[in-house]
Amino acid sequence: MDSLTGLLAFVRTAETLSFVAAGRLLGISASAVGKNVARLEQAVGVRLFQRSTRRVNLTAEGVLFYERCRRILDDLAEAEAMLSHAAQTPRGKLRVSLPTIGYRFLLPVLPEFAALYPAIELDLDFNDRIVDVIDEGLDVVIRSGDLADSRLMSRRLGEFRFVLCAAPGYLGQAGAPTTVADLARHRCIRFRFPTSGKLQDWSMRGDADAAARLSTVLTCNNMEALLTAAIDGFGIAYMPDFLARQAIATGALRTMLDDELVNPGQFWLLWPSGRHLSPKVRVFVDFMAERLLPAAAERSVVPISGPDRRAPVMPL
Repeated sequence: MDSLTGLLAFVRTAETLSFVAAGRLLGISASAVGKNVARLEQAVGVRLFQRSTRRVNLTAEGVLFYERCRRILDDLAEAEAMLSHAAQTPRGKLRVSLPTIGYRFLLPVLPEFAALYPAIELDLDFNDRIVDVIDEGLDVVIRSGDLADSRLMSRRLGEFRFVLCAAPGYLGQAGAPTTVADLARHRCIRFRFPTSGKLQDWSMRGDADAAARLSTVLTCNNMEALLTAAIDGFGIAYMPDFLARQAIATGALRTMLDDELVNPGQFWLLWPSGRHLSPKVRVFVDFMAERLLPAAAERSVVPISGPDRRAPVMPL
């Protein structure tokens, strides 16, 4: 910073041939300009000006040095202008990690995002593991569940709910359950979390032990496989509503016991904390908070205090 101050003082003095005029341009005193130039001369080991009581003139070395310094300051001004423009125009690669089934709610809104921000290149990472946002160079992570301590910022996207569903063919043969206790006599398809290996609980009212009595006939660590198995008549499955929505709409699946299900899911946007949020991250967070789950989205950003910097939530 001292070198830059000296360069500025030297260039403005060379342009005006006056410490007083240079000080007026820089907003400092003539004495301060003279001292900055003197320190610069001492640093480079060359006299840059011939001084008199009325004016200053460049030495031969000063003329050569002025041309080079002026180019340096011009390049710096151009770089500052470029950064200022970049701060106003979101651009560059944006790395986003989200659950494997996240394409079902993200991809439909991406054409609109791309039209609004054509200079942003999206790099999407679909996986169900817990990721280290900083070490893996991720800009934004979308995950569901309860937030653990983390050196991340977060914004709530909104809630989704779980549904119990099965194919009409299966229900025609086995009958539809009318109570939670009825599930014990049905073929059940369970989801196993890829990271922890634990089976997903079926959160239901009135019978805390119902999940323990489920008759599991198939376990999957992939939600798409769970959906396909349910459509193919394997049994009853428990899954997010946005995953089953199309199959329910077409009649490939039917829901049951809707009033008995509790504990809705929650999606979050997470990104590394910092004083300056990059334009590309800012517009992505704002856009997704408006478009993905608008009915339940909460427009607040909160820091998550603590030492962990991973996306600390289960995939679903």
